[in-house]
Amino acid sequence: MSDTTKNSPWRIIIAIIALTAAVAALGGLVSSGSQDPWYAALDKAPYNPPDRAFAIVWPVLYSLIALGAIIVRLKAKSFAAASAAFGIFFTQLAVNLSWSWIFFGFQAPLIALVIIAILLVLIVLMIRAFSRHSIIAGILQVPYLAWVCFAAYLNGFIVYAN
Repeated sequence: MSDTTKNSPWRIIIAIIALTAAVAALGGLVSSGSQDPWYAALDKAPYNPPDRAFAIVWPVLYSLIALGAIIVRLKAKSFAAASAAFGIFFTQLAVNLSWSWIFFGFQAPLIALVIIAILLVLIVLMIRAFSRHSIIAGILQVPYLAWVCFAAYLNGFIVYAN
C-alpha cells in the first residue's frame, strides 16, 4: 500500500459517516417516544418537546458530530495525528448509544442519568480535542453539548418525578 493510499482520508471519512449513522439508527430502534406505553405514562418535565422535535434535532446533531470529525481528519492529515480526538469521538458515540438503550430499552432512567453525565464530560473533552485540530470542528459540537444538557434536564426530571 502506498503512502498516498495509507494516508487517504476517505476510509476514515466513510467509517465516520457509517458509524455515526449506525448509532443514530440503533438508538432509534428503541426510542419510540410517546408511542412507547412505558414512556408515555411517565411524568415529563416542563418544556418537554414533542416527539417530532427529537426527530428533527437528532439527525442535525449527528450530522454536525460527523462533520466535525471529518474536519478533524482532514486537518490532521492522518488518523494517527488525531488519534486522541478520535478515541474520544468513538467513545462518546458508544456512550450516546448506550443511553438510548438503557433509558428506553431497559427502562432505567436513573442509570441513564449517570450515563448522560458521562456523555456530557465526553462531549466537553471531544470539543477540546477537536478544537486542537480545528476551531470550527469544536464549535460544531456546541449544539450537541447544549442539546445533551437539555436531555439531562429531561432525564433528571423523569428520575425525580417518577
